[in-house]
Amino acid sequence: MPSIRPISDLRNSANEISDFCRQTGEPVYITRNGTGDMVVLSLEEYERQQTLIDLYGKMATAEQEIASGAEGEDFLTVARKLRGRLNGRVYGQDLPSSQTGPDRYY
Repeated sequence: MPSIRPISDLRNSANEISDFCRQTGEPVYITRNGTGDMVVLSLEEYERQQTLIDLYGKMATAEQEIASGAEGEDFLTVARKLRGRLNGRVYGQDLPSSQTGPDRYY
C-alpha cells in the first residue's frame, strides 16, 4: 500500500519520511491541498531507477539497430575484448606486463 502524506509532514517529519524511504525502498507520495504534488525516494532507489531507464534506452536502441539490419558481434569475441581491456587492471592498479596478455585467462 503506498505511503501518502500531506506536504506539512515533509516539514514536520522529514527524518521519519527519509528513514521510511531508506528502510523500505518505497516512495512516499506527498500531497498538497489533497492533490498529488511530489514523490520522495531514497537516493539509492532513485539511482537504481535511473540506471534501469538508461539500460532500457540502450536496449531499445539495440533493438532498433537489429530491426534495421545491423549485425552484432559474436558474444565470445566481445567477451575476449572486454577481458583484454580489464586484464591489466586489478582494483584500479596496473599489473606488471608479465601478468597481462590476451591469453592470460585461456
